[in-house]
Amino acid sequence: MAKARDPLRKLRKIIVAWPETDERLSHGSPTFWGGRKTFATFVDNHHGDGRKAVWIKSDADTQEGLIEANPEIFYLPPYVGPSGWIGVRLDHDAGVDWDQVEGLLLDGYRIVAPKRALKLLDQD
Repeated sequence: MAKARDPLRKLRKIIVAWPETDERLSHGSPTFWGGRKTFATFVDNHHGDGRKAVWIKSDADTQEGLIEANPEIFYLPPYVGPSGWIGVRLDHDAGVDWDQVEGLLLDGYRIVAPKRALKLLDQD
């Protein structure tokens, strides 16, 4: 599990491959959209929390299981956490499991992406 030197760059590389994704600033943070809805936000020291992380659209069961299994890496992000989003630290000394992050991002994208985009994704 390697720590990315530039986690935002790594996130962009993963997400740009999917249909109808876009990156825009939202509340001062790079935020990723699948169609008209957000599915991930990169945060760097959000309100002084000292973390580099990504908040990913998820569901309550996944969120609860990940936080319970590894609270050093996964956490309940402010504002969006009660809606099932999961916070994933990208700066932890133990490193980042980028395959897991990519899987969580893909799951989040699938929750919000338009059907036509999912059809294109699944054709590949």
